[in-house]
Amino acid sequence: MKTKIAYIEMLIFEKGFDPEDFGLILTMLDSNDRRSAKEQLDEGYQHGGGWRPQEGFKFDKHTGAMTYPGDPPFKPRAAIKLRHELVVLYPFDYVAIMPDDKSTFEICRMD
Repeated sequence: MKTKIAYIEMLIFEKGFDPEDFGLILTMLDSNDRRSAKEQLDEGYQHGGGWRPQEGFKFDKHTGAMTYPGDPPFKPRAAIKLRHELVVLYPFDYVAIMPDDKSTFEICRMD
């Protein structure tokens, strides 16, 4: 049986956040797996259709908030640092993947 090491570092942004709120995401990521977070989440989330990025979101590098036209900003709840990537959990089961420098991102709803 393979033992997974889910993350190297967890960053908590929301007061009262419980790491259990990451749900099965923690079992989908393995720091020993050289694939990207996107590839690992795509494989682990096959029951939900895989990693399917949603277009239209904008990211504020200063606050970490995601915005979608017509909706209030989504503030990050917590993040997992996986090598040189951040896997960020947002309200309503949105998950973003971005490099450390936050130069790009993809966001997918993983409910």
